[in-house]
Amino acid sequence: MRHYSGGMISDFHTLSEKISQLAELTQALRSENADLRLKSAALAAENAELARRMQEAHERVAALLESIPTPEKDEEAA
Repeated sequence: MRHYSGGMISDFHTLSEKISQLAELTQALRSENADLRLKSAALAAENAELARRMQEAHERVAALLESIPTPEKDEEAA
């Protein structure tokens, strides 16, 4: 059986701790990434809804502007 020096065992222990920390960080980043994807999808849906509402408002304003008589139309009618 081979015996390892105390320094080598300490190095293995340090490496093991760093691997554990890396695994925890990876899991935390995956979780954060999933949350960000959900938020991004929600914001995209909200943006689409706001764009739709702005288009409707634009169409209503355009229709109102078309219904306002212009001075030329008033003069022709007189």
